[in-house]
Amino acid sequence: MSLNKAFLLILWCLGFSVTAQKPAISLFNGKDFTGWHIDVPKLDENPNGKNPFIVREGKLVSLADPQGHIITDKVYENFELEVQYRFAGKPGNCGVLVFCSTPRILYKMFPKSIECQLMHTNAGDFWCIGEDVVTPNMESRRGKKEDWGVTEGKERRVKNLTDNSEKPVGEWNTMKVRCDGNKITVWVNGDLVNEGFATASKGQIALQAEGSEVEFRKVELREL
Repeated sequence: MSLNKAFLLILWCLGFSVTAQKPAISLFNGKDFTGWHIDVPKLDENPNGKNPFIVREGKLVSLADPQGHIITDKVYENFELEVQYRFAGKPGNCGVLVFCSTPRILYKMFPKSIECQLMHTNAGDFWCIGEDVVTPNMESRRGKKEDWGVTEGKERRVKNLTDNSEKPVGEWNTMKVRCDGNKITVWVNGDLVNEGFATASKGQIALQAEGSEVEFRKVELREL
C-alpha cells in the first residue's frame, strides 16, 4: 500500500471526512465564446459594428471600445475564480464582475454586480453596482458614510488593502476571487487585497471592455 493510501485509510479510521477538491473548469475554450454572451449597448444601434471582444492567439481579448461586457450564460455560486490577465499596451481600466444579474442598471451599461477591479495600480478594489458590500475599516476605504451608495453619483468604490501587488505592465497578473456564500475574498498575485460581504450570493460572471486593451489567457472556475 502506498503512503498516500495508508494516510487516507488512517484518517478514515479516525473518523475524519476525506473530501476530494473539485476540479477546476475553464470558462473559456480558447477558440470562441461558447458559454458566454456579449452585451454592448452600441451594438444595439449597429449589430454589425465593432465587437470589443475577440479571440486572439488562444486568448480572450477585451479591446476596450466600444464599452460593454462579456457575460457567462450560467449562474454560479460558491466558487473560486482565477483569471490571468495583462494589459497588452497602454495600461488602463477593466474589471471582473461577480454576482451579475439585472443588465444595464448603471449608466445604461453595467449589470447589477460587485466588480473586482483590474484597473492598473488599483487591482482588487471593490465597486458596488446595484449590489452592496461591507468590509472592515470601510469608512477609511470608502469615504464618508453619508456618501455611500450603489447607484450613479454615490461613493461605490471600496479601496483595496495593498500597494504594489501588481506586476509591471506587460507581465501576467493572477487574480483569484473566492465567493463563499455572500463572502467575497480577492487575491492579486498571491496578496490578499480585499474581503467583504455582499448583498448577493450568486449570479453570472462578467469581464469588462472599459478603458484599455486587456488579454486574458486563463479564466478558470472551481466549485467549492
